[in-house]
Amino acid sequence: MPDLADLFPGYQSHWIDTSAGKIFARSGGNGPPLLLLHGYAQTNVMWHAVAPALAEHFSLVIPDLPGYGWSSVPESGEGHAPYDKRSMANAMIDVMEKLGHVRFRVAGHDRGGRVTYRLALDHPGRLDRLATLDIVPTYNMWHGIDAKLAFRIWHWTFLALPAPFPEEMIGRDPLAFWDRKSAPGTKSKSLMFDRRALAHYLAFFQDPLRVHATCEDYRAGRTTDLANDEADRVAGRKITCPMLALWGSAGIPSEAEADPLATWREWATDVRGFAIDSGHYIPEENPVATAKALIEYFK
Repeated sequence: MPDLADLFPGYQSHWIDTSAGKIFARSGGNGPPLLLLHGYAQTNVMWHAVAPALAEHFSLVIPDLPGYGWSSVPESGEGHAPYDKRSMANAMIDVMEKLGHVRFRVAGHDRGGRVTYRLALDHPGRLDRLATLDIVPTYNMWHGIDAKLAFRIWHWTFLALPAPFPEEMIGRDPLAFWDRKSAPGTKSKSLMFDRRALAHYLAFFQDPLRVHATCEDYRAGRTTDLANDEADRVAGRKITCPMLALWGSAGIPSEAEADPLATWREWATDVRGFAIDSGHYIPEENPVATAKALIEYFK
């Protein structure tokens, strides 16, 4: 990786051995532990604008998911593990345990949100409460695709295609792919990201191994993650700890579901939520409202 701006001054850096390889994580702040999980195609850096406010109330742990950012890129195995959300959730538990946190709070955006709710379903005793940002469950996404949603989330089907086709297409110009995939997800339809953060995202996305890992993430979403959601649905298993669902007023859930909160109430016994004035990238498009919502909820 080239030299990149430090957007978390004063935070500690860790490379932690987990069941999904070495995970890079930052830690800082004071208070009860709060795990923050990023989405595609970003890194831990996506939390930089809300971290200062959150760190006044919580001990933050901000990792890169397997295959993303500075975390290791393990080879994928059966069911695209460890890029399925169950394997990622287990790795996040490893991270938290090795930093001394057995029970904690967690907020996840996009792919990190899918790790978040899988962790809540598989390990309910680990969480005090959780928050998801701009997602509805994988089950609802795949079972609810229509012409409008397919146009908005075209990358779900593209990235899930068998290797190496998506990797080869992205590899022809990965930076252009990142720009053209990400900008339409914002409310302004522009690359409104902090330029220092954008440099982090583009640096990691130029690595062919990491591009492959992110494709495996979506292949797992189409297969293993969907199957796990379907099994929970049949069994009537629900998230039992308190949950907050946030979504962008111009985000993906606003197009995927007529009522995102009603959808989450099918999956959780104690859930509240609302829209924030933003597109998909809530913590970067509207960090003030995001930090306020998370602080009020997690406190």
